[in-house]
Order: sequence, then structure tokens, then C-alpha cells
Amino acid sequence: MVTVFREWRYSMSRGTSPHRSRTESEGRPAHQRGDGGVSVHDEFLCHVTAYGTCGGRRIGVPLGTYRAPTLPLALWWLRDRASWIAERLDPSPRDPAFPAAALVPVAETVADVPALLRAWCADGARQELIAEELAGGRLVRIAASDDTTEYELLAESVDALRMQRTLPALVVPVA
Repeated sequence: MVTVFREWRYSMSRGTSPHRSRTESEGRPAHQRGDGGVSVHDEFLCHVTAYGTCGGRRIGVPLGTYRAPTLPLALWWLRDRASWIAERLDPSPRDPAFPAAALVPVAETVADVPALLRAWCADGARQELIAEELAGGRLVRIAASDDTTEYELLAESVDALRMQRTLPALVVPVA
């Protein structure tokens, strides 16, 4: 299953997230309006990590980090990394790099992480939701897992991180 920020869940079936209607003034997505009413963040930190268990401990292996100068580049990088993971987990048997019969299908009971990641990449509505969350300064987490590994894609606003760091300093009690 792929989880996208807080309560949003993504699966192969549609309709798993709450529907949100837009008012007339929200005709365009928040990150495209530029109406001054929405905080638009300039830079985004993106991370991809694979988590597995080794010696009874959960171990994270960083697969990449990118500091995106714009929201569209952050979204592009997340989709690109999700596609990259899917291609490595589910290569084409016709690829000449693999000997004949080297690749075999997995059992039906195993979660199809590559298919979930590819479906997420192709889902324009989900991309729009993620763009709105990032434009609003919220952390976005996309995770897909099978029986041995969890693949996590994270993105967050650099500006939101800076604001979180300075907030405790601004709320210091006075004698």
C-alpha cells in the first residue's frame, strides 16, 4: 500500500481518499493561484529511503536526496524516483541484461510495489493533492511496502523547516 501524507491512502482502487470540493475562488490549485492568500514555498527537500530488517533491527538505506528549487521539480523528482524503484523491482524479462529464465513471477500474495508506484506516478489527481500539500508547507510521505522492504519517498518545504526551527525561539516565556 502507498500512503501519502497523514490520512491519504493510495491503492489500486479509486476513491480511497476524502473528496474535497473547490469553491469558485479555488478554481486553480493553490500552488498555481499566486493570490497571496496561500503561502507558496520556494525550495523542497526530497528523500528516498528503503527500510528493511537486519538482525532484528529496522535499517534505513538512503537511495537519494534532492533539493528541488521549485515545486514542479520536486514533484518530477518524486515521480522519477518512484519509477526508478519500480523499474528495478520489476525489470522486463526481455531485457538482454538478464539470462533466460533468470526472472520469475512472485506469488500473488506478495504486494505489487512496482505496480503501486507506477499507478501513483500516473495519477494526476494524486499529484495535484501532493502539490497542494507541499505548497501549503506540509510534509508529504509516499510509502509502499512488500513483505521484506518499505520504500519511502518524502518531500517537505525548506521554508517550513526553517519556520519550525525558529518557532520555539519566538515563544520563549518572559520572567
